[in-house]
Amino acid sequence: MTTAPLSALPIDSLQPLIIDRQPLSVTDVVDVARRGRVIGIGPGAQAAMEASRGMVAALVERGEVVYGVTTGFGKLADMAIPREAVSLLQRNLLLSHSVGVGEPLPRDVVRAMMLLRASSLALGYSGIRPETVELLVQMLNRGITPVVPSRGSVGASGDLAPLAHLALVLIGAGQAEIGGRRVPGGAALAEAGLEPVELQAKEGLALINGTQLMTAVGALLVDDAANVLDVADIAGAMSLEAMRGTDRAFDARAMALRPHAGQGHAATRLRSLLTGSEILPSHRFDSHRVQDPYSLRCMPQVHGASRDALGLLCRAVDTEMSSVTDNPLIFPVDGEVISCGNFHGEPLAIPLDVAAIALAEIGGISERRIEAMLDPHFSELPAFLTMHGGVDSGFMVSQYTAASLVSENKILSHPASVDSIPTSANQEDHVSMGATAALKVRQVLANVEYILAIELLCAAEGLDYRLPLRTSPPLEAVRDLIRSEVPHLDDDRVLAPDIECVNSMIRDRRLAGAASALIDG
Repeated sequence: MTTAPLSALPIDSLQPLIIDRQPLSVTDVVDVARRGRVIGIGPGAQAAMEASRGMVAALVERGEVVYGVTTGFGKLADMAIPREAVSLLQRNLLLSHSVGVGEPLPRDVVRAMMLLRASSLALGYSGIRPETVELLVQMLNRGITPVVPSRGSVGASGDLAPLAHLALVLIGAGQAEIGGRRVPGGAALAEAGLEPVELQAKEGLALINGTQLMTAVGALLVDDAANVLDVADIAGAMSLEAMRGTDRAFDARAMALRPHAGQGHAATRLRSLLTGSEILPSHRFDSHRVQDPYSLRCMPQVHGASRDALGLLCRAVDTEMSSVTDNPLIFPVDGEVISCGNFHGEPLAIPLDVAAIALAEIGGISERRIEAMLDPHFSELPAFLTMHGGVDSGFMVSQYTAASLVSENKILSHPASVDSIPTSANQEDHVSMGATAALKVRQVLANVEYILAIELLCAAEGLDYRLPLRTSPPLEAVRDLIRSEVPHLDDDRVLAPDIECVNSMIRDRRLAGAASALIDG
């Protein structure tokens, strides 16, 4: 799993993000997670947290029975906790739930988790002290990133183990990264001039009961997937040009008769990307092919369906970023405490699974276009895009790599959300597996980026063979960008660095930007 590159946008060019009970946007999350945007807590959030905290303090003072405040957790909820042990209960909660395993989550995911947890707590329904949330905010602002193992969450009650590892640093435990080094959590706080907190009633529970791993991955994925979908249109248009396909199938009149939003959007983009091509008119009326294969002709339908499917995740993430996923919930105005299931990850698990399927389809159709370009009987290009077939293999084996990634994506697209395994002596008898869905879709996305990089390399090579005819200005700009770092393949060479190079162009948004600067809409 890789971390998306940080933006080149200077940190000081971003206005501070003030958390004040307002909805967060995906842009907010990306700015904080990847660009180091500074955040603060507004007066409305401060007042809301103080009100709910006051109610928790009153409940403890009266000795009332409240889950997770004066009782144990999960199946131990029927065990009363004496007042003098309330603070120890919250500390032990973090310690006992820090059972994650595997490679750490990427830095941007953890930073997104921190922002989302702070924002949810600041809505004022969790009973946490403002100073505890302020420490979480200052850790973000001063570059302290908890080390959070990636495996261990079943997606209910939220992302318990990952959030417990994140929260350990607040009490001076666990590990954190600061200045590119991994150090004990307490040492990281001290280096940044911060003091750990001593948790009080309900605070440990408030810190770990939520869906912030799933939401963080989902928010970053929404941003990354939008870029991948734009690149897929560019790669597809370049491949169509390299193989002398037709844009006839993207006609607006035909699209209007099947008015799916994604299909119409993809068709419009393809038409814009191809406008001004010299290659298209050279064969528009005399091509011996009556119809292009589906991987070319059906790009609006497939790319568009993936866009529409990813819209489900966009809507779920937007809602979740403004939600309270703690339990129990504190309602100071009504003077009530309500135990509920807002921590259950199913509203995100299903859209994350759908997103994996949608992205896998983008990779699948891209690989078919790669294969078509390498087949001289169809593409009318040199076999495997080399003039020295036999001695040279050209791009032959790059298709193998694409095929292996497509096959892996098929396995990763099996939905995690249809699985469930009971925990806590059957108290938590149905779980979402949303964290598994989140980790899977990140890998699917990374695989698709590589598949598209291979397609773009092949398409640029194919367009070289169409010279002196040139493709459209947007696609020429993309080819120029690729050729600025990857030369034409005159003879066999190691292609792995070329793939990595174009993959970097995709991930840092240079490739989509090169085309978008020259298309309408």
